Amino acid sequence: MARGGASEDAARHHGGGSPLVGRTAELGLLDTVIDRLGHGAPPFVDITGAAGIGKSRLMAEFCLRARRRGAIVLRGRAAEYERHLPFHPFADAFADLADRPPHAAGLLDVVSGIRGGRAVEPSPGPVQPAADRFGLHRSVAAQLAQLGRAGGLVVALDDVHWADPASLELLDHLVRHPVPGPVVLVVARRDRQTPTALTAALTREADTDAVLRIGLAPLAEEECIEGLAPDLPRERAAQLYAAGEGNPLYFLSLLHAHREDAARRCAASGGNSLGELPTGLGALLLNELAPLTPAQHRTLEAIAVLGDHAVSRVIRRATGRTDAELDDDLDSLARRDLVRPGPGGRMMLRHPVIRTLVHESTTARRRVEIHRAAAVELSRTGAPAVEQARHIERSVTTWDPQAYAVLRQAAEQTASTAPTSCAHWLRAALMLLPDTVERGAERRDLMLRRARALGVAGGLLESRDLLHKVISTAGPDETGVRTSAVVLCALTERHLGRYPEAIALLRRELSRQPELSPSDRVSIGLELSSSAPHNVSYPQMRGEVARTLADARALGNELGEAGALAVAAFGEAYEGGVPAASAYAAQAAGLLDGLPDDDLTALCEPLGRLGWAEAFLGRFADAERHADRGLGIARRSGQVYLLPLLLLCKAHVRIQTCRLPSACELADEAEDIARGIGSSELLAFVLANKAQVRIAASAPGDPEALAAAEEAVATMGPSDNWRASMAWCMLGYAALTGGDPHRARDALLRAGGDDLRGLQPSMRPLLSELLVTAALSTGDVDSASAWAERARHEAEQLGLPVQRASAMRSAAQLALHGGDPAGAATLLSEAAALCARAGAAFWEARSLLLAAPVMTAAGFGARGAAMWEQGHRLATGGGAGLLVGLAEMTRPSEPCTSATAPPWLASLTAREREVAELVAEGLTNQAIATRLYLSPRTVETHLSRVFRKTDVATRAALAALVARS
Repeated sequence: MARGGASEDAARHHGGGSPLVGRTAELGLLDTVIDRLGHGAPPFVDITGAAGIGKSRLMAEFCLRARRRGAIVLRGRAAEYERHLPFHPFADAFADLADRPPHAAGLLDVVSGIRGGRAVEPSPGPVQPAADRFGLHRSVAAQLAQLGRAGGLVVALDDVHWADPASLELLDHLVRHPVPGPVVLVVARRDRQTPTALTAALTREADTDAVLRIGLAPLAEEECIEGLAPDLPRERAAQLYAAGEGNPLYFLSLLHAHREDAARRCAASGGNSLGELPTGLGALLLNELAPLTPAQHRTLEAIAVLGDHAVSRVIRRATGRTDAELDDDLDSLARRDLVRPGPGGRMMLRHPVIRTLVHESTTARRRVEIHRAAAVELSRTGAPAVEQARHIERSVTTWDPQAYAVLRQAAEQTASTAPTSCAHWLRAALMLLPDTVERGAERRDLMLRRARALGVAGGLLESRDLLHKVISTAGPDETGVRTSAVVLCALTERHLGRYPEAIALLRRELSRQPELSPSDRVSIGLELSSSAPHNVSYPQMRGEVARTLADARALGNELGEAGALAVAAFGEAYEGGVPAASAYAAQAAGLLDGLPDDDLTALCEPLGRLGWAEAFLGRFADAERHADRGLGIARRSGQVYLLPLLLLCKAHVRIQTCRLPSACELADEAEDIARGIGSSELLAFVLANKAQVRIAASAPGDPEALAAAEEAVATMGPSDNWRASMAWCMLGYAALTGGDPHRARDALLRAGGDDLRGLQPSMRPLLSELLVTAALSTGDVDSASAWAERARHEAEQLGLPVQRASAMRSAAQLALHGGDPAGAATLLSEAAALCARAGAAFWEARSLLLAAPVMTAAGFGARGAAMWEQGHRLATGGGAGLLVGLAEMTRPSEPCTSATAPPWLASLTAREREVAELVAEGLTNQAIATRLYLSPRTVETHLSRVFRKTDVATRAALAALVARS
């Protein structure tokens, strides 16, 4: 369908009214998209071209063809004067779902709260905003996928160069994460007017075949004349074509003027505000309005200004016409093809270009009158605040308490899902609010709210400037507002990578201690402590953390105490102080676990820091539990900027525990949020972690992992802090798995220096292992030995199982290189056992898969095969593509039994022979169970069968029998 239950003729009318001329090649491409929908077709089609070139008409034809083949088609359009209505083109498209079957209800539920209701009818009840805009993006994608299962889905959005910021963000998400199944999104836009971010996303994905780009050029002369003016004398038609420069809209307008004998009026070719239109088109189109009566002209102006609210009762209030008079006006305008019926009973102009021309030619005073009338009518009918707000801001210029309340309500409704719109409505409210001493506190509260909205929307610089204004104007009795502004400003500086500025601001505020309350000192102290290890080392901040902890305890402030303990746990864990970190983590967890969620709203970041500390300490279950709790609280409270920290903590745990598919989802979500916030510092950190996830989840040498690491390094720039070192580490890791040991070594040393002292101690053994591998790959045995020794030393100091296992793998590489497979086998077996006890399934699987061929080479083929089976099972079950690739490289050959083997040996199964060999080595049943990853009871069962088949009764006799064989 083209729109709801509209006919094909109505669909064509919506698309432009004129027959489709030319575009054979473009239609061929679009037909291929329909034919292959869900079977390799690009999930995104990008139609570009100048105004009037035929984008909408081509899109309409595509929608008709898709509908004829059984697909559901939803069409929406962005509008030039509605750029602060969040999700406007999507809401327009999803309005079509009102007549769809029950399986479409889910999508309606997802978007119903976006703008407090789409229609101008009274809202059925209070609006419940979505938890966060990124969750909304995923929900919309999931519902589109479900809707597409009914036979295919086409979502066509026109004029997206005018799309609101929330829609652009959702489009960016859908471009980077295509909806699975038979679903295609089609957008039409003017290339030069499209926001840079969307253009970049579409261009980037076009390189991966995810986006089909169709750029419309001017029509050929023959196609234009034969298709649009076959009855016109050829010479005259050629003149019109030349004047129109191959643009169909201009050609049709010239043709209309010719047939109305008005061509002489087109000689004045003054400039117009539509820079992409051929010169003089504005004047030409406005000539169509000359025959209108004053009443018809006022009605046309009202429709142009009202946009989506151009329904009869609102037009009637704006024009003062009776029902009968308005019907006559609309009939006359429709006969001239200036106005057409749209969805939801609204009227719309024939083309957005005409709307722009009429809107801009309407006097400012008249536009204000129309907006004021619309605001009154929408208020009378109980329309959502967001719908009323755009008319209020354009018509109310003096203090009006009711209008002010509506603007604030609109800001609240859009705060979580469309922060750019929220910031816009708050700015409009500030413009209405009198700038008086009595209203000063209220103004600063609004400014603080607007700064928060700007910060999460990506306007970090503007947010910081606004916060500086709040700080400088706050009165002595507004310490709470001032402290909130200082803390938020320091956080904003952190996101901008300006750590010295953040620390200086906080220290300056602490110097005002006589004016600060103890609770304010704790808040500032926590933020100051959070600057480590980003720009200064934790030991430099240890005293600050201790003072904050003491202040919180003196106040009996459990929240502040828990926050300080979490920061201390993270800092000590980062620095490798395992005993102190463990003690702080236990105390912090004890406090946080005993507090209800409502009390923890201000502690989402400490929950994230505690989670990371526990992850560094190998307490994976506790880390994930605290990250999950922080995520829930952050989403409910709208603290979007904290979500990446928490998501990546959870993703890190899932790498260690070998749950890679979910780790990829978490990293992708963190990336979406980081890009939305607009902090390059945060984005680089997210991309570094995403690279780590992709390396583990993908086959060795996968280019996506390397691309993420390279983008992380490029985004970080010349910075030299913790996050920068992470980016360089992941670049080295990706390069090594991609087969470039030289680049890997250089990147790792760039990250941590020649001795890796620039890296956190808990990472050094793992990264030393990579350097050992790189050095051996290049034949540098001396460097490999040095790195292995450093890894052993660092791991012993830490005493953490995963790090100790890493050092063992480094030593095993050297043993194997030196011709000692037995020694290497023992080290790798112990490394696997350590990781297993720690719950680090990824590293357990890696150790097993490295050990399997070494065990075989050492003469323990059955044990090697068993290790390979266990490692392969962990890798495939956890979606670890890197380890699955390793398993393929180390797959054991089929075991064979020697023809001269004793009969008793041939009678044993592979597992029984393995148990017998370990008994001969002197291992107890418990030790055998640990070595083979079996239960003691299973070992006892195998051993009883071995005794029966070999006809021996004691372990010593079995050992002698094995030795003789």
